[in-house]
Amino acid sequence: MTLIETVKELRAWRKSAGHLVFVPTMGALHEGHATLVREARLFAGSEAKVAASIFVNPLQFGPNEDFDRYPRTLDQDLAMCAEAGADMVFAPSVQEVYHADRSIQIRESSLSHVLCGASRPGHFDGVCTVVAKLFNLMQPDEAVFGKKDYQQLAIIRRLVRDLDIPVLVHGIETVRESDGLAMSSRNRYLSAAERAQAPALRAALMQAKEAWLGGVTGSQRLIETIRAVLASQASLGRPDYITLVDQQTLQPLTIAHEHSLIALAVFFDKARLIDNIELSH
Repeated sequence: MTLIETVKELRAWRKSAGHLVFVPTMGALHEGHATLVREARLFAGSEAKVAASIFVNPLQFGPNEDFDRYPRTLDQDLAMCAEAGADMVFAPSVQEVYHADRSIQIRESSLSHVLCGASRPGHFDGVCTVVAKLFNLMQPDEAVFGKKDYQQLAIIRRLVRDLDIPVLVHGIETVRESDGLAMSSRNRYLSAAERAQAPALRAALMQAKEAWLGGVTGSQRLIETIRAVLASQASLGRPDYITLVDQQTLQPLTIAHEHSLIALAVFFDKARLIDNIELSH
């Protein structure tokens, strides 16, 4: 596997890479990321190349968020990418990606104003900017993202559509621990008590889906089902949001339908975890 750290080297490598499937990451990789790389390998087949990026993007962190303490584990990340089947990893510095006097940034004006975007203003502008830059630099034919951050996936699909970026975006099912907790780099911030009760997020979403399959369609009743499960766990923090939205537009719904999504975010002492569930039969 090739490690590349500069734009000049990347462009030279890309000239002979052929069909390329790309997995953008912020590092601190876990089995969820490895699954994305393995899925990319399946999409690529034996002829195409698979590339990942490892870049902690400062533009998507707010002033009081965890950019400085976000885990950086490059050696472990590279080993995981190699084992999962990546041909190349692009791991640039911040200075390599952003000019000191940069003055242009992408702004998203619809899908980013709900869910996580409502409490993290500017976050998805940073995501759109860095993904567009990485797509320009990498020039992939396909890209792979996880559904755990469903809002990010929806926004990137909108980015590709609205800016006519010729990349096929794949959404991969959330990878979970054996007890149902969605894998996340921020799970390491949980205390032992919080970690023991964090699977309640998934359990609550599953109960809400069962209620929907049983005929409950009103958003308030579905949300109350989730709140009741979360409230039963003493170590769980306060919910940031619990909401029912359309899977494509992310706009809030009062009545659940076949293409709905229930999404939530919960604050713990040192972490904020997200999860979601698609409502479909």
